[in-house]
Amino acid sequence: IKSILPENPKIAKEESLAPKPRIQIKAKSVVSEVKVRPQELKIGEYHLPSLELLDVPPPPEARKIKEDLEANARILEDTLEDFNITAKVTDIERGPVITRYELEPAPGVKLSRIVTLSDDIALSMKAQSVRILAPIPGKDRVGIEVPNSQGSFVYIREVFASNEFQKTKISLMLALGKDITGQPIIADLADMPHLLIAGTTGSGKTVCVNSLVLSLIFKNSPADLKFVMIDPKMVELMPFNGLPHLLCPVVTDSKKAYTALNWVVGEMEERYRLLAKAGARNIGVYNEKQEKLPFIVVIVDEFADLMSVARDQTEAAVQRLAQLSRAVGIHLILATQRPSVNVVTGVIKANLPARVSFKVASKVDSRTVLDMNGADKLLGKGDMLFLRPGESKLIRIQGTLVSDKEIRRVVDFIKSQAEPVYNEEILKGQQKSGISSDEKDEFYDEAVKIIMESNQASVSILQRRMRLGYTRAARIIDMMEAEGLVGPYEGSKPRRILIDREAWLKDTIDRIEDKPR
Repeated sequence: IKSILPENPKIAKEESLAPKPRIQIKAKSVVSEVKVRPQELKIGEYHLPSLELLDVPPPPEARKIKEDLEANARILEDTLEDFNITAKVTDIERGPVITRYELEPAPGVKLSRIVTLSDDIALSMKAQSVRILAPIPGKDRVGIEVPNSQGSFVYIREVFASNEFQKTKISLMLALGKDITGQPIIADLADMPHLLIAGTTGSGKTVCVNSLVLSLIFKNSPADLKFVMIDPKMVELMPFNGLPHLLCPVVTDSKKAYTALNWVVGEMEERYRLLAKAGARNIGVYNEKQEKLPFIVVIVDEFADLMSVARDQTEAAVQRLAQLSRAVGIHLILATQRPSVNVVTGVIKANLPARVSFKVASKVDSRTVLDMNGADKLLGKGDMLFLRPGESKLIRIQGTLVSDKEIRRVVDFIKSQAEPVYNEEILKGQQKSGISSDEKDEFYDEAVKIIMESNQASVSILQRRMRLGYTRAARIIDMMEAEGLVGPYEGSKPRRILIDREAWLKDTIDRIEDKPR
């Protein structure tokens, strides 16, 4: 049916020349504006690190990326057309390092035909490698992920300055990086509750571990969070040596590493006794009633070395911790550059549902870590795939970049405020996890003497003066309370000493002098 109005040839010509929008391009600025940290950086007398300690990202370069993206979209469509596959690029999402082209295949096109063309697409796009999502989870489209010709780093300050990281009240928040759309990706370690990281040499695995440590110490004081760091390679975690958050110096001996893991197992059992006595289901409920129990994060930078030295014992310790330690605030971060089935066993993988994979050597290694292919097609240098617990959808992320100078500035700032209080039981294997609540601790008398002389009845003073772990010091304080020496816990107020200090000290001195020499 034709219109009864006469056609205006001038208007018709203008409409035919007007460009029709066919591709929606979503390209965010590579470097987002860094915001001033809004919250007060103080917990008691302790000051949290400031963003000023981190490097300022360079300004984004002015580049005509829109034309390049549209040209690449045409190349992609033409390449598929050469193989008799009709598909249209409908959306383009450009991230810091990766651009995803979303294809809408014509009816009747088998997705397997597109998947088999990954090498041909990489050749036509002049790319190192491409990754194909067929289909994109939750969409009726196919995703082609292609490296940018000029990639950009994701600086850790960008993610730390984001609203997602700043406004969260979660203590164990990890800043992983940015996804392909430029959105910061953060995750709660308490929800994971353990994390497996794999990747070959140079893939960005160690930089990721360093950025996770910075994420945790930017949010937590040494009283709220403790680390047990195991570094058989002797170089990767050494910049954190002397950090007040450490329970012991960074462990570099693989044989001592098992002793440290065994101590953590004993600490877990002791914490369960404390929670049972307080009638608390988890560490959050316990901390509302009692003196605050700090989180413990165990970081192993090269898990394969531990498995090669003491395979059965290490696997048993990791299995127990992974199964039971979540409720008492103990979490594991295990990293390895050899993700073979001999290292990442079925038992370990089943208990570490949250996984990060950087570039690996083969599809077999990718399936070992993620249960699917894809990690072998990554680019390296921070390009990762993240699998959240309970999900099958992989998130592609460009990891944050953190330099040694930034780590040194942050660690020096924290060390200037406090010294580490090491627990000497950890590396000596002296954890007495089997002490009953009625059995008197061998350090009980010495602890009472310290409390009376200092006139301070607290767990922290016993930790500092006697170099004990929190749970053992807390148990000794509970014994004193049961015997009527000190009063109950009263929140922020110190415990009251219920006996005459001067009389007790005089009686103790008299007993020492009366002892036969």
